[in-house]
Amino acid sequence: MDGTSISNPILIEDDDDPFNILPYFSSLQNQDQNFPLSNDNFAHELQLQEALLSSIPPPSSSSSPPPPSSMILCEICMDTKPDSEMFRNTNICGHLYCSECIRSHVAAKIKENITKVKCPHPQCVGLIGPEACRSIVPKEVMERWEDSLCESLILASEKVMYCPFKDCSAMLVDDSGETVTSSVCPNCNRLFCASCKVGWHAGLDCGEFRSRKNGGTDREDKMLMDLANRNMWKRCPSCKFFVEKQSGCMHIACRNDF
Repeated sequence: MDGTSISNPILIEDDDDPFNILPYFSSLQNQDQNFPLSNDNFAHELQLQEALLSSIPPPSSSSSPPPPSSMILCEICMDTKPDSEMFRNTNICGHLYCSECIRSHVAAKIKENITKVKCPHPQCVGLIGPEACRSIVPKEVMERWEDSLCESLILASEKVMYCPFKDCSAMLVDDSGETVTSSVCPNCNRLFCASCKVGWHAGLDCGEFRSRKNGGTDREDKMLMDLANRNMWKRCPSCKFFVEKQSGCMHIACRNDF
């Protein structure tokens, strides 16, 4: 013995190496003759095999969690919310706000009888339509909004009037295309003159009635003007309705200018 301890021989077979380690042992193998390995060499080869195994990436898992959804800042409430909770005014202006703020914005405008609802951005003139936010606006607000839009379209057609009796004032539409004088309000069933916009003037045609009215101030109109002056009411130059300032700024939104 020369002092070198030799362990039991290890045979290297070509077909049983799954990681193709055979090239590292090629110098130890000579055709049909097998050479024994020392303990030091064997330990080195095991370390090399472990390093190769650790370099193999683990298989990808199909159940890995999806990336978190993007969070977007709402410039009204200053909260960050998921993209699914944001309102997009598609094909109009591109400004992005959370659905909750847009719902409150629309409801506030409709409460003020403003049917042309603009984008909340201070410099934006884009409009928000009913269809764009139908899914987030309460049903009662949406119904009032649509009714006001219909009324504004009718008023723009100049074929609308209101019942002249102050305790009724129902909105009426003339769709006959003819000049109408004597008419009955379908709401209060009272007769009035659609041409003069007063209760029916029995025994007088429209010309005679107007000449008499223009000759002197109507008692009810005079009482109304006196009351307006005492209370400092102002008259809208467009619709001629009297308005009273109770609070807020001096800006007035005409009922016909939505």
